Amino acid sequence: QVQLVESGGGLVQAGGSLRLSCAASGRTFSRYLMGWFRQGSGKEREFVAAINWSGASTYYADSVKGRFTISRDNAKNTVYLQMNSLKPEDTAVYYCAAVQSPGSAGYLDLRWVDYWGQGTQVTVSS
Repeated sequence: QVQLVESGGGLVQAGGSLRLSCAASGRTFSRYLMGWFRQGSGKEREFVAAINWSGASTYYADSVKGRFTISRDNAKNTVYLQMNSLKPEDTAVYYCAAVQSPGSAGYLDLRWVDYWGQGTQVTVSS
């Protein structure tokens, strides 16, 4: 069992930055491929970014590539999402996700997710 708790969301102006954190419980955090998804109001939940167990492999949705950076610290059982050059269309609830997989990071289908966090709201004003 893995519990995920996100933090770091908030209100920011367009062009600004936020850093999301996701703290995981349990001793097996390093076995999990971790990802971030987001869900805007009235929209489906969509993939944002993923990172493999070691942090050596990352993958991003085209919409955030070059602006967002995913990273992890296995010693702290934490995964991060640094979000720069934020746009109003980035407004959403952001969810941390864990997938039990030893593979490289790639696109994640939400059906593959083993554990979800509760989400943190990010609002970007224009």
